[in-house]
Amino acid sequence: MEVIHTIGRRKTSVARIYVSEGKGAITVNKKDYTDYFPTPTLQYKINQPFQLTETVGNYDLKVTVKGGGFNGQAEAVRLAISRALCQIDEENRAALKPEGLLTRDPRMVERKKFGQKKARKKFQFSKR
Repeated sequence: MEVIHTIGRRKTSVARIYVSEGKGAITVNKKDYTDYFPTPTLQYKINQPFQLTETVGNYDLKVTVKGGGFNGQAEAVRLAISRALCQIDEENRAALKPEGLLTRDPRMVERKKFGQKKARKKFQFSKR
């Protein structure tokens, strides 16, 4: 199996992953993923595609992730892993699609408009 490269995005986070066959080592920005994502919930999000497709420990991942916060980065990595697993075996799609792991979350921060305090909040209006 050759190395598979996929990209996952969430808010302003972008995750690039390189998947190769191995023993299940996951490195995120040259650190072990348990060091980079310290909380169990974030670690669960990263392992979720492997658990659903029953491929835990079959692939080595090299991940580079930029932008956003920890949660957005973890979900970007999860999307990239799900896409890679679908490239490896099309049958994985049946397990991942109902869980919503192949859907890119389109929600982004709304931009601030001029003449307003924030995106939707206005400056205080005084009638008199």
